Amino acid sequence: MPTTDLTIETSDGPMPTYRAVPEGTAKGAIVVVQEAFGVTGHIEDVTRRLAGEGWLAIAPAFFHRQGSPVLGYTEFDKVMPVMAELTAEGFTEDLNASFDHLEREGFPASRSGVVGFCMGGSVALVAGTLRPLGAAVTYYGGGVAEGRFGFPALVELAPTLSSPWLGHFGDLDKGIPVEQVEALRAAAARAPVETAVFRYADAEHGFNCDDRPDVYNAAAAGQAWVRTLDWFDAHVGAA
Repeated sequence: MPTTDLTIETSDGPMPTYRAVPEGTAKGAIVVVQEAFGVTGHIEDVTRRLAGEGWLAIAPAFFHRQGSPVLGYTEFDKVMPVMAELTAEGFTEDLNASFDHLEREGFPASRSGVVGFCMGGSVALVAGTLRPLGAAVTYYGGGVAEGRFGFPALVELAPTLSSPWLGHFGDLDKGIPVEQVEALRAAAARAPVETAVFRYADAEHGFNCDDRPDVYNAAAAGQAWVRTLDWFDAHVGAA
């Protein structure tokens, strides 16, 4: 499928964005929110895979204020300073700019969705509270019990979801204990939209990333991907 690089304007300057377009008419549009390592090859691959399933997909560089770096999975000494500069205000600006761009392309909130991984998984849930999207999907997003980047904890935000939300979490994730996942499930269930949480017994943090053989879990990734696609098909543009 065709891929292009585009620029989305924000109040803090241009945000480089990777874009993949499906063959034929798009079912809707999905924003892919990056990991803590930037718009990596894995994130670009997810964007292309969504396009292959009929979705127009974009992956904005949420690190654009820091120069849009793409960092290695072991370069934590470089990741942490970038992460320290991220703010709730910046994420909110970038999410709104992304969805406003999709609306100009002909995809209003009800025909748009969001999926995020790691850091982006947390941001995807936040996105689901900002406007009534067709759907939001979180892969192992942290900050469940204690907020990150200036956002409230996810358990506090979840009851305010205005978008159907799906969460994927690995039971072996050292940073997100099962007890927190279950607390998030209960909190999300209080939202006025459909929500669901799936746990993967043998999966660690990052289990979807096939560029990280130390944590990649093919079975969990495959099951989560099918559930993600089903969630988008059921909710985005369904109203």
